[in-house]
Amino acid sequence: MRQAALFASIAILSLSCGAAPAQESAGPGTMTFFVTSVGSSKGADLGGLEGADRHCQSLAQGAGASGKTWRAYLSTQATGGANAVNARDRIGRGPWQNVKGVMVAKDVADLHRENNINKQTAVTERGDVVNGRGDNPNTHDMITGSQGDGTTFPPDQDRTCGNYTKSGSEGVVMLGHHDRMGTSGDAQSWNAAHESRGCSQDGLRSTGGAGLFYCFAAN
Repeated sequence: MRQAALFASIAILSLSCGAAPAQESAGPGTMTFFVTSVGSSKGADLGGLEGADRHCQSLAQGAGASGKTWRAYLSTQATGGANAVNARDRIGRGPWQNVKGVMVAKDVADLHRENNINKQTAVTERGDVVNGRGDNPNTHDMITGSQGDGTTFPPDQDRTCGNYTKSGSEGVVMLGHHDRMGTSGDAQSWNAAHESRGCSQDGLRSTGGAGLFYCFAAN
């Protein structure tokens, strides 16, 4: 009896001293970040920002993550009288975590400085790992249309495939690498690794992508 009581006391003491609890914050209900499991199938034509946001919302709700406002991590450029939009300004304040309960960034500054985005953490809305460099096919290119700090490009440098309305061979879009893999410093960027080879699905595929992008819960 004394031995059993001693073990029980040790267990209680361990919990009170900060023993790691079970991961209770994982699951669709607490997810605030994911990589789209599928793209639009139209290359970089996502239907503009509105279409991209709807895609995020639809995938999240289909995975059981309802009650949140989802935004695509995309910047737009000032063209045709439209105002430019910075990706960093439209995704909320954070913190953000994936469906497995792993935090990728605590706030906007952290996201664009020392985030935890990599192949293991940048999973889809259902928790699936997205193919990266070395996999067949490689789909690590994420559409962002953004510079490294999450801001847009000047209006005379189209890096958004016409604000995500083009799906042909003309135009380019800035891409990031979710797996942080590449042969140079820029190629290891999660949001500004290199430009695409056109705006078509084939063009995106030829550079190592599938038209996927990041989604963040803004609330």
